[in-house]
Amino acid sequence: CPMLYFDHSATTPLRSEVKELMQSINEAYYGNPSSIYALGRKARSIIETARKQVANAIGASSDQILFTSSGTEANNQVLWTLIFSSKKHVIASAIEHPAILKVLNNLGPLGVSHTLLPVNNSGIVNLSALVPALQKDTGLISIMLANNEVGSIQPIEEIVRIVGQYNIPVHTDAVQTLGKIPIDINSLGVDFLSLSAHKFYGPKGVGVLFVKDKKKIKSLMIGGSQESGLRAGTENVAGIAGLGLAAKLAKDKLSSHSEHLKKLETIFRKKLGKINPNLVFHGDHHHCLPGLISLSFPGQKADILMAKLDRYGLAVSSGSACSAGTVTPSAVLKAMNVDDSLNTATLRISFGTGNTRDDVEELLSGLKKALKP
Repeated sequence: CPMLYFDHSATTPLRSEVKELMQSINEAYYGNPSSIYALGRKARSIIETARKQVANAIGASSDQILFTSSGTEANNQVLWTLIFSSKKHVIASAIEHPAILKVLNNLGPLGVSHTLLPVNNSGIVNLSALVPALQKDTGLISIMLANNEVGSIQPIEEIVRIVGQYNIPVHTDAVQTLGKIPIDINSLGVDFLSLSAHKFYGPKGVGVLFVKDKKKIKSLMIGGSQESGLRAGTENVAGIAGLGLAAKLAKDKLSSHSEHLKKLETIFRKKLGKINPNLVFHGDHHHCLPGLISLSFPGQKADILMAKLDRYGLAVSSGSACSAGTVTPSAVLKAMNVDDSLNTATLRISFGTGNTRDDVEELLSGLKKALKP
């Protein structure tokens, strides 16, 4: 049976316009972008068009956009650059994606230390902990723009303002946000920002690193001189073109898309309360991504609920990682002081552009069935 998909925070389907563009480029423009004959020049111009589209979507200039293979790679490039810095201390939040937290753990033995800022029960960084965490050798602050599990939007502008006088670069992992909330590099004030195409209806395997000043970043992939010498390797031309168009569409459709997500979320929240009044919602109701809901069903187990919903043709994810039949509590919810029994009873539902009111009704009836003893 066809699946109803409610896990858009994990990945999104390709927009049809993006799919068509990528297909035509793969067929017609197979030249190496570094080649100087016409086929190569055409491939190069396709990449530069995409660079403009991405820059335009976030208010940057084209020469500040680097293409990577993923948001994960973009995050890694910023963090690994610290090995070459004289200031080797990083401040991050306790609820960052593993593509930040695990990297920091790996950098420890190489002399890069870190401090994690706590978050409140709504998953918002505790700003009063920021200045006390600063050290003489703090070389980077990395705080996500919005959390992937609970959707809480972090006060990045405020963080940039607080550390402005200390001249410390700020990175934000904005992978969850493009097309859901406005992103403007100038109002955010950050030095680095990461994006990933497959989170905004673009292809998998293509990401972006915005770099305010290219002198402040080192290459992670070494070889040819692609991407201003900052990311070696022959470019994924069709993937980059797909990312560019997806970024343009995300920007153009921002208000209608976020309204659509909010509408579905409102219907879902209202009706779900009637099915199960003991529900616990996680995240910040005022500062959150539209269409992302993290909720716990007291007394239930997330993996069992997910398996039942999967049988009914409904795709949702859990707040926690299920590995080898054991449910480990989510580190994000732990940092938000959610106790383990609620933590392992948490589902994450994230709506997308293709979802309808009827889909929401299907999900509600599926949950009703799954919750029956």
